[in-house]
Amino acid sequence: MKPMKKRLMNLVRWVVVSLLWAALASAPASAQGGRLNIDDLRHLEDKASGVTDVTVDERTLKLGSAFLSPRRSADEAKIKELLSALKGVYVKVFEFDQDNAYSLSDLDGLRAQLRSPEWSRIVNVRSKRDGDNVEVYLLGEVDKVQGVAVIVAAPRELVVVNVVGPIDLEKISELEGHFGIPDLDLKLDLGRKIKE
Repeated sequence: MKPMKKRLMNLVRWVVVSLLWAALASAPASAQGGRLNIDDLRHLEDKASGVTDVTVDERTLKLGSAFLSPRRSADEAKIKELLSALKGVYVKVFEFDQDNAYSLSDLDGLRAQLRSPEWSRIVNVRSKRDGDNVEVYLLGEVDKVQGVAVIVAAPRELVVVNVVGPIDLEKISELEGHFGIPDLDLKLDLGRKIKE
């Protein structure tokens, strides 16, 4: 894998793991600004050998963050602050037994939602050789992110992550190496540089 693609894939993995950790700290939801209709993908469930569906609403996030204590550690304080602002975390993972059990056109409805002027695609990786496609979208401006959407489409797996609510990208990057979030030696900054 080329170094830049590897760093981008690590970035996406880091974002997904971070968001999944937030989801585990807490679970059913209501429509909110920035929330994608992931149910558009429900037709893929019959083709998939495994489906993971994580739905964490604002109330459950607050409940999960109540168990974190700033007195125990600075890391818990940072996580509690991150979780307190979020409105929801939604993850859908489809696993398939064979390559190309779904097509990229199956994602058209999801992508149509991300074409609105409020969403900006910041990462787009397409590999003809591996068949991996990665897209990361932000809702709002870089310094006022109100949501994140990640689509990872691989030959035997499809992952969609949608985080709703204000997100401080710098604070998320500070959590690397803590609470199960891998230390990938990536530093996000508002200039969009990835540490080499």
